[in-house]
Amino acid sequence: MSWLQALFQGWLVDQLPKKYIFKTIIYTVLALIAFAANSVLARMALGDGTIDAAGFTVIRLLSGAIMLLVISIVVRGNSENHKGKTAGSWSGSLMLFVYAITFSFAYISLDTGTGALILFGAVQITMIVVSLASGHRLRTGEWVGLIIAFAGFVFLILPGVSTPSVYGFGLMTVSGIAWGLYTLNGRLSDNPLADTTYNFVRTVPMVVIVAGITIASANYSVRGVLLAVLSGAIASGIGYTLWYSALGGLTATRAAVLQLLVPVIAAIGGVLFVSEVITIRLVISTTLILSGILLVVLSKRADLT
Repeated sequence: MSWLQALFQGWLVDQLPKKYIFKTIIYTVLALIAFAANSVLARMALGDGTIDAAGFTVIRLLSGAIMLLVISIVVRGNSENHKGKTAGSWSGSLMLFVYAITFSFAYISLDTGTGALILFGAVQITMIVVSLASGHRLRTGEWVGLIIAFAGFVFLILPGVSTPSVYGFGLMTVSGIAWGLYTLNGRLSDNPLADTTYNFVRTVPMVVIVAGITIASANYSVRGVLLAVLSGAIASGIGYTLWYSALGGLTATRAAVLQLLVPVIAAIGGVLFVSEVITIRLVISTTLILSGILLVVLSKRADLT
């Protein structure tokens, strides 16, 4: 515990009670691994065509909802939170659905690391834009960071042998925007499990519509379904609940910085489990994008201290 606490010292919310420090650290680490695992599982399923993108999304969201409902029932007797209140929101569910469906279709044509980089780059830029819209004025360091990050995205999509598809890039950007808004919404939660559960449950009508529209072209296999269930029940359902819980012990800036680790973890996962090759283009783009965003969030932090 001591070395973990020392490693995370300065990243937790000021004056966080000691009994919550270890929980916040563990939840954060597991959530980041879960985020990266979603990219790896999606690429394993969709890259080999073991399941279609719509089917992957349907099973992912349904299995996530079922898993969360089971967990909620188990812990309900020990919790007094949200009695008489409606958990989650339709807006949160819509953002979750948009994130999931565009994420799946994007990974048909994107490598694991590239997809995660676009996703979380878009997440952070979305959160920065929301901050601007709320009246925050950018410092010089933040402007420089944004320019560097944008240059990284431009380099990533420049014509070349290893250029990601425009289709995949666009879809994953939309997915990142939706996830960024969902993350901001999650910071308002005081009952992460209940809110995450009912956000998933509210996606069911949307899932039914998608399943009905795509039933004629559905493509399922045992391996594809298993990967979708793992993505939905474990990496998504449990992972998002852990992240919502961790956000209570992290400032917005620190949460943003920590999420920058996900593309790196995902790229490593792509090499280990999908036999992908990390290209020079991806390395340079990753360095530019993550360095730029890091400069933005650290400049913002300096402005708050």
